[in-house]
Amino acid sequence: MKRTVPVDSASAFIASSSIDQKIKELGDWRGKTLAKVREIIHAADPEIVEEWKWAKATSPGTPVFSHGGIVCTGETYKNAVKMTFAKGAALKDPSGLFNSSLEGNVRRAIDIHEGEKVDEVALKNLIRAAVALNLKGKSLKGKSKVKSK
Repeated sequence: MKRTVPVDSASAFIASSSIDQKIKELGDWRGKTLAKVREIIHAADPEIVEEWKWAKATSPGTPVFSHGGIVCTGETYKNAVKMTFAKGAALKDPSGLFNSSLEGNVRRAIDIHEGEKVDEVALKNLIRAAVALNLKGKSLKGKSKVKSK
């Protein structure tokens, strides 16, 4: 299945290619799960930009999905695909998707294990809420704190 990813720069193209490569390299349920999560993210917000961040000699880096700031990451581990929401603690999660990193003051995460089905509607709502929070923060920065009479 061919998917359109907004590519605003060469780095976004490299990120998209890197995520494609990561999915291919995994070649198991984690790759399929990361691909499904990626599809859900783009369905929730077609303006999401894919980035590849924090690569260094000891780490290959992490897929990052952004719009107005980081929305979430898509990390893969031996037993889970982890979606970490940068501002997850500030998001309402009525469906109870967050099941990891619950003790933090800022981040929240969703660990998806082999065989688990993702609640696509709830995840799309969470992604949209994260984008709205990012964009709200951006619009507040541009406003003056001084009120005129």
